[in-house]
Amino acid sequence: MKRRFRPAESRGQSLVEFALILPIFILVLVGIFDGGRLVFAYHTVNNAAREGGREATVNQTITDIQARAAEHAVALGIDPTTVSVDFRLPTGAGPNTPGSCNSAVGTPQIYGCLAVVQVTYDYVPAIPLMATVMGRNVVTVTGEVRFPVEFNCVDNLAINLDCPLGN
Repeated sequence: MKRRFRPAESRGQSLVEFALILPIFILVLVGIFDGGRLVFAYHTVNNAAREGGREATVNQTITDIQARAAEHAVALGIDPTTVSVDFRLPTGAGPNTPGSCNSAVGTPQIYGCLAVVQVTYDYVPAIPLMATVMGRNVVTVTGEVRFPVEFNCVDNLAINLDCPLGN
């Protein structure tokens, strides 16, 4: 078997080409992982909001709703106190307005209201170049759900109701 002779210049040329391409390749690879982390955060936040909304349809205790949403976003480290919970009329009235159902919690008037649960997370890109490309250092990822209230279960010993979820 005969070996082909390669001049020494071609080996040096390959090394220079590799040195030029390697940083770009690594940047693209890390960018793909960073994008995957952003998609993961988006899905986790939306799932946490959905689980909090499911809790709010049967149990209108704010701390229980916040805890349920936060326990479904453990990987992101979301604080339960940052989960926003509001009860609104289906017409879309904002929080603490005359069209709000917040005063109806624990009463039969809560039926027909919408439980609105919002979970937010501040995503920080892993590489500063991605932050420069996106134009900001922090991307706020928000998940919000609106579910109708189906059962009136509050944390009140005078009412003494059994919650469907056993809480």
